[in-house]
Amino acid sequence: MAASTPLAAHRILIMATDGFEQSELEVPLARLREAGATVDVASLDTAEITGWDEDDWGDDIEVDLKIADVDIDDYDALVLPGGQINPDLLRVETAAIALIKGFAAADKPVAAICHAPWLLVEAGLAKGRRMTSYKSIRTDVANAGADVVDEAVVVDGNLITSRCPDDLDAFCNAIITAVAAAVAHAD
Repeated sequence: MAASTPLAAHRILIMATDGFEQSELEVPLARLREAGATVDVASLDTAEITGWDEDDWGDDIEVDLKIADVDIDDYDALVLPGGQINPDLLRVETAAIALIKGFAAADKPVAAICHAPWLLVEAGLAKGRRMTSYKSIRTDVANAGADVVDEAVVVDGNLITSRCPDDLDAFCNAIITAVAAAVAHAD
């Protein structure tokens, strides 16, 4: 396997809906594809979803499949972009929370940035874990039982969390490392 494509032949799922933080979906999508992974975007339906870019609506992203149609066995990791709107809408969706729980139960990497750790809280994954998040939800994450720290990226077992778009480089690197390690361990 070439060093420039450490994730060749591996599949990663990004789950999002309208209001995702534009950079927190687009940067991992591009970086993971550059690393050789096939990356699919799942949402509540197959219509395009619209990002939030700083202080207004951003660009549309094509959706590959419905969250309800995802087969966890087809993927090596799950990425959850933040933004205030996106995780708040997804955390009340039974299929979205079930998907997160399924990836966690399969011990596959689950990566959440910014406000997306709300989804980890809703899925019951925060208790006893070391995590970070956007500063405005750190109390929520701590109240769910996590040991919350202020670091660019935190890896605790199969959970990867980051604070904000400034941390995207560290976040993407941690995902690539975790997927490569998980895949190597499975072989």
